[in-house]
Amino acid sequence: MVGERSLGRGFGWLWAAYTVSTFGTRLAFDALPLIAVLVLHAGATEVALLAASGLAVGAAVAVPLGAWVEVRRKRPVMVAADLLRCAALLSIPAAFALGGLGLGQLLVVSVVVAAADITFTAASGAYLKSLLPPEDLLVANGRFEATMWTATALGPPLGGVAVGVFGPVTTVLADAVSYLLSALGIGAIGGEGGRRGGKEGQQSGQDGRQSSKEGHQSRPDAPSSPRATRTLRAADLVAGWRHILTDPALRPLFLNTILVNALIMAPAPLLAVLMLGQLGFTPWQYALAFAVPCLGGLLGSRLSPRLVARHGRHRVLYTAGTLRACWTIGLAFVGPGTSGLALVMAVEFGLITSVAVYTPVLATTRLDRTPPDRITRTLSAWQITGRTTTAAMTALWGLLAALTGPRIAIGLAGALMLATPLLLPRRERTPQHSTTG
Repeated sequence: MVGERSLGRGFGWLWAAYTVSTFGTRLAFDALPLIAVLVLHAGATEVALLAASGLAVGAAVAVPLGAWVEVRRKRPVMVAADLLRCAALLSIPAAFALGGLGLGQLLVVSVVVAAADITFTAASGAYLKSLLPPEDLLVANGRFEATMWTATALGPPLGGVAVGVFGPVTTVLADAVSYLLSALGIGAIGGEGGRRGGKEGQQSGQDGRQSSKEGHQSRPDAPSSPRATRTLRAADLVAGWRHILTDPALRPLFLNTILVNALIMAPAPLLAVLMLGQLGFTPWQYALAFAVPCLGGLLGSRLSPRLVARHGRHRVLYTAGTLRACWTIGLAFVGPGTSGLALVMAVEFGLITSVAVYTPVLATTRLDRTPPDRITRTLSAWQITGRTTTAAMTALWGLLAALTGPRIAIGLAGALMLATPLLLPRRERTPQHSTTG
């Protein structure tokens, strides 16, 4: 079956590394704000500043890193990003044990981890494209998506138990160890990426570039750019955005995805206030309302390759992208009791299933339409824009809720979501094969 075939030893190690680091991250979900509240007794303004500043400053730091990583081997960069995240997070339990933990340190750790996250994800996307032939990319992205939703379902509840039993810095320590294990897994791939044989070597230049460039791309952790220059130009810093905005298929997908993700995340704190405050749900009920629907992530990620094989990539991308816009307005109508809990679960299940079908197809399309010498900068630009937009809209929706109340603000986000399918590309476009840097 399309989702069950082996993708080789190299991908196996990459997947294992992703799995362990993702479970560590989900186990430590909201760990820094939790430590700020429980250990440092920070107020709402300080916690909000910590969350928003970490995202925004981390994204700004990552801007030059995308161009820098583009001309370097990806596997060492990924290992270095894992080790940097591990060291930054380990500083928290160390400072806590010594009695010197402060809000400033949490902010620095948040920035470092955010910048390393963006760098790692961009490098791993470029590495994945060079590791696998194009027909395997959707299967690989589907497996990453299934792993992410499994970790999201299991990690936060287990993390909550760990914090309750062992203390607030426990999950941070576990997250740090997960990055160390991820670095070891990526290191175990080996210099040639554990390729499955001659077929993959012959297909590494499958995107139609010159034979010399195909030879360059036969090593999975080779630099994406054939020009191994170490001097960054101003144009290099914006090359990712330029590629996205000039590509007729990526541009609408980029605008749609950035807006949809922000409209999903911005009202999330308001929903917590509504459910835990006005409607009187207990913390375990609130956690259950978002853990159970993650099963939809497993369903959607497994359906995605099969739906593409049957209906084609563009139709699945457009349909799933439209369906994911139809759910969140229902959260404005949540009420107290069992019926309210069931409504949240149903809405979240539908949303997550649609997102899990859409995301692997989007990730594969983005890789297919991006030349190897621009992958890292393109993925960095995508993440940086997404994180800064989400941070800004989260702050904006907090102000909106102060004026209108959380329910109206949540309803407005849902209403705006209904218009986002207008940004999706209406017709399929063939991949571009630009070779310029």
